[in-house]
Amino acid sequence: MSNEVGNEQELFDDTCCSHEGSDRKSHHPDKVKNNLVTRLNRIEGQIRGIKGLIEKDTYCDDVINQISATQSALNSVAKILLEGHMKSCVVERIQEGDFEVLDEVLVTIQKLMKK
Repeated sequence: MSNEVGNEQELFDDTCCSHEGSDRKSHHPDKVKNNLVTRLNRIEGQIRGIKGLIEKDTYCDDVINQISATQSALNSVAKILLEGHMKSCVVERIQEGDFEVLDEVLVTIQKLMKK
């Protein structure tokens, strides 16, 4: 994975997921959570910008390029989350003998690869 994703690598030691029952949750260290929120705020701004471009009848190719950049930014957020999930939640569940988590993660990766 890119350096962008790898920089959070050591931060995932404290990440944990609760998978019991239907109330599934995760806990990310504050530094990771703040990083993700900052990225998502930027993406939110990009979306508003794209909307503005369309409202101003901006040349289609320029709008498409902005959409592509936004998709890339979202993929980056997904990679960070996936890395943390695999290094903490998935490993923990496998250590507990819950191998169904592998099927879950494979479905998630398939969904990401469709895009």
